[in-house]
Amino acid sequence: MARSRRNLRQVLSEGGVDQPVRHTRPDGRTVGVRRILADLIEEYSRHVGQADMIRESVDGRVGEDPPAGFPAP
Repeated sequence: MARSRRNLRQVLSEGGVDQPVRHTRPDGRTVGVRRILADLIEEYSRHVGQADMIRESVDGRVGEDPPAGFPAP
């Protein structure tokens, strides 16, 4: 995470999310930083959802709120 945060800070300081990335696709097209960030957020959210489904199958809890009487952290 620390490396990702450093990289993001550097990219944002060098021109923000509307700049193209340095990587070029095999067909010659480039994409912007905004697209890469959106793709990363989508991928993370997909995995978080899968982990939540596994947790629900283990403990039977569904939703985001803890059950009544659940001790606060």
